[in-house]
Amino acid sequence: MGKVKIAVNTRLLLRNKMEGIGWFAYETLSRITQGNPGIEFVFIFDRKWDDEFIFSNNITPVVAHPQARHPLLWYLYFDWGVPTVLSKHKPDLFLSPDGWLSLRTNVPQLPVIHDLNFVHHPEFLPDINRRYYDYFFPRFAKKATRIATVSEFSKGDIAESYGIEKDKIDVVYNGCNTLYKPVAEADIQATRNLYS
Repeated sequence: MGKVKIAVNTRLLLRNKMEGIGWFAYETLSRITQGNPGIEFVFIFDRKWDDEFIFSNNITPVVAHPQARHPLLWYLYFDWGVPTVLSKHKPDLFLSPDGWLSLRTNVPQLPVIHDLNFVHHPEFLPDINRRYYDYFFPRFAKKATRIATVSEFSKGDIAESYGIEKDKIDVVYNGCNTLYKPVAEADIQATRNLYS
């Protein structure tokens, strides 16, 4: 039996442009790839990648088209570009740190759906984005082989909002990056003294 191969949606790994889920992907994937040298990873970008994101030598970076920055382009990227890459590389799993999946592949898929804020607070999104999310995310949740999320609250929310069995959803808590260090006991005590 050959090596396990995992394809990963890495479209949010953008040099000097990362936000929350991009940082989640960066921190998670850098550790997973370096910690599992026996697994092959195919990183799927929507544009030329920066070598900063090729964390180890078990990663094959590829580009799927088109660049996915608008609802129509999201559809074309995930339902045409990504399946083309999956068909060529034949991974055992497609991992998507931003929750987006392809509805046009039979490769097992694992989205990380962080929360459903767009369901509960649609006023924070442009109308076209909200309609895209409302249409596709329930389908992504049903298509997923399993779902990862970051809290028990989100697990319950996804299950209730999309009619997904809770045993299909795994809670994988967010970690922290290397900027965070343990606090010395003396500093903790000094802080307590300030507030007592």
